[in-house]
Amino acid sequence: MVIRMRHTRAHTGNRRSHHALKAKTFAVCTNCEQPKETHIVCKNCGFYRGRKVIDVVKKVEKKQAKKKA
Repeated sequence: MVIRMRHTRAHTGNRRSHHALKAKTFAVCTNCEQPKETHIVCKNCGFYRGRKVIDVVKKVEKKQAKKKA
């Protein structure tokens, strides 16, 4: 069966032009000066926009205790 309303290669390519993966952007953490992803809590110190959001030390201790048990 022949496709009646066929898309041209250019039309298909224009649609697919937005399918490319984008590289992640990094910024420097204001607290620990380590590179971190933008708009995400710092994995090294747990700060986001100058506030402590995650207690990283407590999280590591919990993980070690779970591994030990």
